[in-house]
Amino acid sequence: MTYDSNNIFAKILRGEIPCIKVYEDDQTLAFMDIMPQATGHTLVIPKEEAVTLHDLSDQGAANLIKQVKRIANAVKEGMQADGITLFQLNGEAAGQTVPHIHFHILPGSILAARAHASTPSDQASLEASAEKIRAAL
Repeated sequence: MTYDSNNIFAKILRGEIPCIKVYEDDQTLAFMDIMPQATGHTLVIPKEEAVTLHDLSDQGAANLIKQVKRIANAVKEGMQADGITLFQLNGEAAGQTVPHIHFHILPGSILAARAHASTPSDQASLEASAEKIRAAL
């Protein structure tokens, strides 16, 4: 699939759309999901243009999973969660709604989570969660 450079995550990476950043380096960005399924729901994306895992370079995939692990540990600690739900929807048929590979990190169980991309959260709540996660990094 051809990468759409006008997708929302590409716009976030270019600074055209704001986000509440949790972590950033030269290859990765982690930020709060604006429609969280649970308090502390964090997204991790590579800066490499790739729609799905299949489109991501081997080096990009290795770096991405390394940062996903790091951010997941911080979400668990910062949100004082007993566990973490980690998922990646790979392709539109799997439910991927943004055509840029990304991982979801949710504190707690997906069984207790709200529906995917259904309820917007207020900025103050997102920032409070982000601060807890940043402090755990």
